Amino acid sequence: MTAPDHSITSAEVAESPDVTVTDEASVKRAVKATMLGNAMEWFDFGVYAYLATTIGKVFFPEASGTAQLLSTFAIFAAAFIVRPLGGLFFGPLGDRIGRKKVLATTIILMAGSTFAIGLIPSYGSIGLAAPILLVLFRLVQGFSTGGEYGGASTFVAEYAPDKRRGFFSSFLEFGTLAGYVAAAGLVTIISTVVSADALVDWAWRIPFLLAGPLGLIGLYLRLRLEETPAFQQMEQAEERSLAEESTGRKLRETLVENWRPLVLCVILVATYNIAHYGLLSYMPTYLSNTLGYDESHGLVLMIIVMLIMMVCISFVGKLSDRVGRKPLLLAGFVGFFALSLPAYLLIGVGHYFTVFLGLAMLGGLLLLFVGVFPSVLPALFPTGIRYGGMAIGYNLAVSIFGGTTPLVLTALQDATGSDLVAPMYMMVAAVIGGIAVLLISETARKPLEGSPPAVATDAEARRILKRLRRTKGEASATPAQETAAADAG
Repeated sequence: MTAPDHSITSAEVAESPDVTVTDEASVKRAVKATMLGNAMEWFDFGVYAYLATTIGKVFFPEASGTAQLLSTFAIFAAAFIVRPLGGLFFGPLGDRIGRKKVLATTIILMAGSTFAIGLIPSYGSIGLAAPILLVLFRLVQGFSTGGEYGGASTFVAEYAPDKRRGFFSSFLEFGTLAGYVAAAGLVTIISTVVSADALVDWAWRIPFLLAGPLGLIGLYLRLRLEETPAFQQMEQAEERSLAEESTGRKLRETLVENWRPLVLCVILVATYNIAHYGLLSYMPTYLSNTLGYDESHGLVLMIIVMLIMMVCISFVGKLSDRVGRKPLLLAGFVGFFALSLPAYLLIGVGHYFTVFLGLAMLGGLLLLFVGVFPSVLPALFPTGIRYGGMAIGYNLAVSIFGGTTPLVLTALQDATGSDLVAPMYMMVAAVIGGIAVLLISETARKPLEGSPPAVATDAEARRILKRLRRTKGEASATPAQETAAADAG
């Protein structure tokens, strides 16, 4: 007979390695700390993208037109080129010494390098040294960011209960959108309040300098967190300390023994980032430089779309916990293939209502990605290499296809003379991404690979432990039954 629930005590639940009971207060603290870091990361990148025209005038005054913009976006892309190096360094390190320590380091490096950009003298003051310093600090920014998203998504995924992982993980991308909204809003306010000359002279520095205090707040929140339950259990289960295991061994385990999920991660992130950066980073420049819309008006429309996405993102995460991750991702890729071209045609009509409608279509489709990917990607990898797999796969894809998207689209548009290069690019990416989704396993409401089930209450934990005891009891009874039958024979 199965033991009743009260036969399993709270102490047994707490000490059992077969199930993890999550503390909702701890989960929320983890979400806030990682969300703020993600918001700061994308605030930094958003500010650079939205001030691309101004930064071009500050650091490349001798260039003009498309050449100036291409120079600015080339440095934007430079930060992404070193992101895989950051992923290769910080990812395996996070699997070896813990997620918390690495995330505290990355947020300081991100904040410091962004703050430093705001202090660089102009080209007119120090000449060629100005763009050189800009490249240097962008490289530091990119290197540190290489350990940020993979660690943040791993941290939240390992803290969240299995049945609500999609909901809690979606707040990571809420931070992304919050960073973009804050960047766009601040740039719009500054551009409206000060003159064009003042913007080039000094006002462009304000958003970058704000990264300093934001970084200190993020560091404080992260230092208050405990290490994730999944990492703690894995560390306790190891025969020797994880700190004694070489980073090289972790790297080999990630690249060689788990190449399939790594490849799928790269493909999924690459296709998602083409849509992501095509809308959130490239679109403001497309609206102003290509279509001739007022820059501040275009940013206001983008802010409205992103605010709507922020309101809806947690609902998408919650929906993915109910219906699964794969159906929502497939809907997103099919939608981008079918609707990217109509959306850009609406944007090109020339009326602000049609521009908003086109942006809303793209934003709604992107919402299916940003609400689901933070829970999909960590689940591709086992606990022992989750940080490293995420950091390497994510940043390799972002480096090649994410940060280069504005540069590629600007160059292709200039070479072809077509205003519809961007939707064509998105359509190709959608086909590839849809195929990759079909190859991954559904992970909604399931434990992370290499970790025990994570539940929200003691009652759920007792049910799981009862089931395990019953299964073990049946397994141990079978040999006895076979022996009795043999004796009777």
